[in-house]
Amino acid sequence: MNFQIRIFRDMENLSRAAAELFAEKAARSIAERGRFLAALNGGSTPNRLFQLLATDYRDKVDWSRVHVFWGDERCVPPGEAGSSYGQARDAFLSRVPIPESNIHRIKGELEPAEASRDYALTLSRFASPPLEFPRFDLVYLGMGEDGHTASLFPASPVEVTEPTLPVTAHYQDRPANRVTLTPLVFNQARTVAFMVTGEKKAVTLAEVLSDRYNPEALPAQRISPKDGDLLWLVDEEAAGRLPRELTRNFCEG
Repeated sequence: MNFQIRIFRDMENLSRAAAELFAEKAARSIAERGRFLAALNGGSTPNRLFQLLATDYRDKVDWSRVHVFWGDERCVPPGEAGSSYGQARDAFLSRVPIPESNIHRIKGELEPAEASRDYALTLSRFASPPLEFPRFDLVYLGMGEDGHTASLFPASPVEVTEPTLPVTAHYQDRPANRVTLTPLVFNQARTVAFMVTGEKKAVTLAEVLSDRYNPEALPAQRISPKDGDLLWLVDEEAAGRLPRELTRNFCEG
């Protein structure tokens, strides 16, 4: 697995780097291809990133050329707590001049299988032939304490042939009905950026970035762009168990 690690003092510095990455990739993608395709993550980690995009970076991005997607979504209506679309809408999409037609949400109000089929159709409209889905310019991902990413959980199928999957699983002792993009899509992206924070994820992060490859148990290891960049943006707490021989060869921010 080829990757770059950037280690930050705290969430604020990490989030600012993630926002700067968004602006840089947007400018380059728009200049080269006329549009910028980004897939967002959910959970608490990107909250500060979203705030920065709505404030400090609001006027640094040509939002008319930005298309926003999601790496996964909970099957809940968009107005309910837990909706990743709702989270991003409230935090920044409603605060920047992005056309509504450029926001491509997963319809969480549908049943997982139906929502998955619907989202695969949405993706096909932005396909980069011969692919049947877009080649994203930037994908943000998080990582759980169990090594899951998006809604790819431990023990889920490693070899998949579809761009989207319905997910019904138990996570942290509660049912999880979701839709997720698959490694088939993530690994075609031009840039994938993991955002990982907190001491509770330190042991798992060290294992994911080790040479012990176990993608069934650690789904984050399934993400390895074929012709793109893989970035790990981590805070000092999350990086606390990484071996020195690993971190000394990578950029620290």
